[in-house]
Amino acid sequence: MRVSVIIPTHNEAQAIERVLADLSLAHLPPGFVPEVIVVDSNSNDGTPEIAAKMGARVIEEPRRGYGRACLTGLAAANSPDIVVFLDGDYSDRPSELPILLAPIIEGRADITLGSRLHTQNSAGALPWHQVFGNRLATALIRVLYGLQITDLGPFRAARAGVLRALALEETTYGWAVEMILKGAIAGYRVVEVPVSYYRRIGQSKIGGTLKGTIGAGWFILSLIVRYYFRRRRVGGTPRPV
Repeated sequence: MRVSVIIPTHNEAQAIERVLADLSLAHLPPGFVPEVIVVDSNSNDGTPEIAAKMGARVIEEPRRGYGRACLTGLAAANSPDIVVFLDGDYSDRPSELPILLAPIIEGRADITLGSRLHTQNSAGALPWHQVFGNRLATALIRVLYGLQITDLGPFRAARAGVLRALALEETTYGWAVEMILKGAIAGYRVVEVPVSYYRRIGQSKIGGTLKGTIGAGWFILSLIVRYYFRRRRVGGTPRPV
């Protein structure tokens, strides 16, 4: 079993060292995570240098976009069985990787999502407007897709074969939602697990303000509806993985 960890970054010098150090606390078998890929987008604060010093494989991606960074990392991954995605701001705890991976390793899931709403998070980690937008989006997903999820958080894992079969293409933060929607449409097993969530280190690039959250929320809701009406073109039967 080979696991590749992909971490998109943009000016995360304050946090990336702690993120990579926390991975060592996961206590996984030697060689289980042979590569950690940091996909950096135009950082000017030394993020790539810090990541490389910590042993990560750094890929420069000058084109902006969360989804773009994830797709670049996925394309560069060296034949993994499972791919993990997490943020580089230390709001996720990489040491909880075993919790995230367990359903896939045990054969109960094809995609696992870390839900931040099943645990007690640190004060201010999720502002009220982010919680509200998240609940609205996941409620719509439950109604339209029948998928019982509570969160659209960034800490997630998937079988590499599933990611290839889904042919993900969104280059913005909508990429994370696209994975869930296409996975549900194709009949893959999507399972949530509880994970911790902490106040991020540094400034949020997307949803740290009410205005930013409203913009992101509107885009995500429109994406959910758009893929619902495109569902027949996405596919109905899971491909072998």
